[in-house]
Amino acid sequence: MSPLIEFRGVTKSFGGPPVLDGIDLTVEAGEVFAVIGHSGAGKSTLVRLVNALEKVTSGSVLVDGVDLTTLSERGLREVRLGIGMVFQQFNLLRSRTVFGNIAYPLRVAGWAKADRERRVTELLHFVGLADKAWQYPDQLSGGQKQRVGIARALATNPRVLLADEATSALDPETTAEVLRLLKRVNTEFGVTIVVITHEMEVVREIADRVAVLESGRVVEHGTLHEVFTAPRERTTKRFVETVLRARPDADGLAQLRERHPGTLVTAQVRDGSRVGAVLSDAGRHGVRFEVVHGGVKELGAASFGSLTLELVGADAGVVAVVAGLRAVTEVEELG
Repeated sequence: MSPLIEFRGVTKSFGGPPVLDGIDLTVEAGEVFAVIGHSGAGKSTLVRLVNALEKVTSGSVLVDGVDLTTLSERGLREVRLGIGMVFQQFNLLRSRTVFGNIAYPLRVAGWAKADRERRVTELLHFVGLADKAWQYPDQLSGGQKQRVGIARALATNPRVLLADEATSALDPETTAEVLRLLKRVNTEFGVTIVVITHEMEVVREIADRVAVLESGRVVEHGTLHEVFTAPRERTTKRFVETVLRARPDADGLAQLRERHPGTLVTAQVRDGSRVGAVLSDAGRHGVRFEVVHGGVKELGAASFGSLTLELVGADAGVVAVVAGLRAVTEVEELG
């Protein structure tokens, strides 16, 4: 089957150097696809090409097999009915109630009043805001505003949902709630979601696949597991480190050495790597261990992470334990 969204050699310029340069990407139907990059990488421009709010300078953007660059404005309006968008700053109409905000795109699309009311009621229950229907945006918390934004984006039953930094203005607890809601949108409605973010924790929580954008170019892309467990590019490694804290930095390592005079090693932890079995056997070699840095995270249905360990014991025993770890995983000796 053809991808639901496809970028073919896309370049975008606003008169100066290209903001996007030679983008080739595909998004499959039913997946959550994340695009991550620092500010200025071109992420928001990229997502605005999907609903043609921005026009490409060269190349093509296809949605469900239709090349958006060939469509008239009327044709684009029809395509946009199948593409919802959630914004960082909510973009709610302050003069309309929650009900009115969600109903607005349905009025624009020409839905009958009874159909509008039925659809809005369904969505209010889905996002957990049935009791807020007649309140105004200024009466809501940030998380509630974003749930209204999600409901509004879903109003016309889109196949695609674009989420542009949708959690950046929210605190961590509210971010987690919004991400759970987006995941429900994907799993229960089958909506394909493109998430634009600069937060790798958001990617870890929700994405199936991820592309890393730097200076307008895709420098790495792959499945969530591939990008997290075996990042290739320097930018990707820095993003992964914000979640994993895989290895202590120079200052942290110096402090660890002051407090832990034994041998320090960092061992990678993956599902099935049997690191725990090796450490359980350390006592047999006269070695005791302590975890001094790192941790393990969930990645979909799998676990990954790293542990920096202090190994204390006779040299021969420490060597044996390190050799045991090397037999099952990647190990870096820190001294």
